[in-house]
Amino acid sequence: MKILTYPSLEDIIAAHKRIEPFIHHTPVLTSSAIDAIAGCKIFFKCENFQKVGAFKARGAANAVSKLNDEKKKAGVATHSSGNHAAALARAAKIAGIPAYIVMPDTAPEIKKKAVKGYGGIIIECKPTQADREATLERVVGETGAIFIPPYDHMDVIEGQATCALELLDKITDLDIIMAPVGGGGLLSGTALTAHYINPGLQVIAGEPEGADDAYQSFTAKKLMPMIRPNTIADGLLTSLGKINFQIIIEHVAEIITVDESQIIAAMRLIMERMKIIIEPSCAVPLAALLAHKHRFSGKNVGIILSGGNVDLSKLPF
Repeated sequence: MKILTYPSLEDIIAAHKRIEPFIHHTPVLTSSAIDAIAGCKIFFKCENFQKVGAFKARGAANAVSKLNDEKKKAGVATHSSGNHAAALARAAKIAGIPAYIVMPDTAPEIKKKAVKGYGGIIIECKPTQADREATLERVVGETGAIFIPPYDHMDVIEGQATCALELLDKITDLDIIMAPVGGGGLLSGTALTAHYINPGLQVIAGEPEGADDAYQSFTAKKLMPMIRPNTIADGLLTSLGKINFQIIIEHVAEIITVDESQIIAAMRLIMERMKIIIEPSCAVPLAALLAHKHRFSGKNVGIILSGGNVDLSKLPF
């Protein structure tokens, strides 16, 4: 395996200063009702209140901000049907450069509307990974735009790592920190920050059983391809990135999988008890904790609530 140079703690701190004008310093909330159910003390880092409604605003802002003027001229590009699409469009708008967003023609209209609202230029394609990549390659070739991947990118990981930086600055006595895992940008960034600030702090991920390639890869110690993922947690359908995998193998203690009913129950619990809106992907770490309460009993646990972009007309309860 290729040896990679990861962002240092100094790099992550510098990234936070770099993006601070463009993001929210999101609050950390608690719920005594959920603590009583879980048997531990939980500190929820609320990235559902973040710009574009998700942590993705951090990585996109950092990656765009680090481009030099020459590279910025032609703009940026990506393929995404989710939160990264809106995050990159917004970061590009702030920088005054174009953003070319390849989106499958089946992407929800609400997602397309968000990208257009930030000035993103949408190029539609067929809803296959091969078609997304081929269309992106064509767009990059025609425009000269810089490709900013949603998670498998050092500057993106560095940006996502700032979320845990804020959490650990505010709550200094955590025993465990949890995040969901899809492509692995948030989890790998969280793991790096935790490792630097408190090497004894355990990092645990939650993942849907219906999209468990990270769990399989973690267990086998090699990247396992995603095959027909199927979960309500649509933000976690993506396959684990190569860079992200290497960081996760080195610095994550455990990945816990949960079924759909557990995800829905955790989502409902947060929305009912905390009176905040979260998307299904966001509920996965809490679902993992509740499924293994003995593992977390009496601990101080930080959970990153990754985003709040959910279609309220299609709630699963």
